[in-house]
Amino acid sequence: MKIITSTLLLCSLAFSSCHTDDSSKSLLEKSEKQLSMLRTAALNEHKNPRTLTKDGHIHWIQSSYDWTEGFWPGTCWMLYEHTNDKKWKEAAEASQQLFEPHKDLTTDHDLGFIFNNSYGKAYRITKEERYKQVLLDAARALSTRFNDTVGCIQSWDVDHGWQAERGWKFPVIIDNMMNLEMLFEASDITTDSSYRKIAVAHANTTMANHFRPDGSSFHVVDYDPETGKVAHQVTAQGYSDESAWARGQAWALYGYTMCYRYTKDKKYLNFAEKIAAFILNHPNYPEDGVPYWDFDAPNIPNEIRDASSGAILASALLELSSYTDDKYLASAQHILDSLASDTYTAKTGENGNFILKHSVGSIPHGNEIDVPLNYADYYYIEALSRLKERGL
Repeated sequence: MKIITSTLLLCSLAFSSCHTDDSSKSLLEKSEKQLSMLRTAALNEHKNPRTLTKDGHIHWIQSSYDWTEGFWPGTCWMLYEHTNDKKWKEAAEASQQLFEPHKDLTTDHDLGFIFNNSYGKAYRITKEERYKQVLLDAARALSTRFNDTVGCIQSWDVDHGWQAERGWKFPVIIDNMMNLEMLFEASDITTDSSYRKIAVAHANTTMANHFRPDGSSFHVVDYDPETGKVAHQVTAQGYSDESAWARGQAWALYGYTMCYRYTKDKKYLNFAEKIAAFILNHPNYPEDGVPYWDFDAPNIPNEIRDASSGAILASALLELSSYTDDKYLASAQHILDSLASDTYTAKTGENGNFILKHSVGSIPHGNEIDVPLNYADYYYIEALSRLKERGL
């Protein structure tokens, strides 16, 4: 039986305020109005927004490096595509220029998140060569982190930070599945198959070692880089090593659905459906479809939700539904209906002008708990855009 939270009980008493029948087009228009004010602030500050601070001010991304720095320009590109208003193209260009030099970094795996979601979208929409070259430079840098013996791209370096304290040698996180899209794109653009081979190897190794029999995923698998053997299977940002961290499950679903898009290999489609079955049939999957931050968090139903996981799931399920005769369309629409409600969508001018409320960065690290996040808005806009493409 599904768990009904106090929030949902309130929704049943005031249904009209908690649910919306708006079309994707009208929700995109509403979102564009909200984000227009954030756009003005970002241009004035010459910075990219990430979230809100504890005192309600915008937390701006600094110039050094941030794995989320590509989401804001990516959102701007999607809004430009939706509105054809050049103000969004100008905002996207200005914001992604702030981190363009990071394309050559070889010390982190998140170049796919950063550059595929920004410069990749820019190239797809405009076909301008300058964007393509930045994307290819980033793909080359990312590919240097691939280890043939392990069969994966290393996620984090382990010579500094909290990762260094774990005793890891070659950690790979489930999030890394999302960075493979840039490698697939690079192969398609250049006809250089080496990028695709790395992406496929990483996806296959992750499929073999990251997942439990029920289709749930560990967050981190640490490998011995000399032998390729699994050393540890842990969950750093979830409740426990054996728990199912919600955003990790969403990354997995999105990642293998995307792998099927590029390869048409049915094993990826079947695996994506296995992951979807774990999520959608889990006894702790809430009625409104917006997951608790971890499926095994101990105090459900009195646990924090994660709207970012819901947005990623909605976008992934929409794509998965297009390969499965709309099998998951209703589930995706239900999540979006919930996210569009007053429970999760901020009133215009509030929430620091981010769209969605109630997202989670990392509870074990005490970081970004119950706040708006730029990637929650990104995947929400992406999901709405995918729904719009289907005329819904």
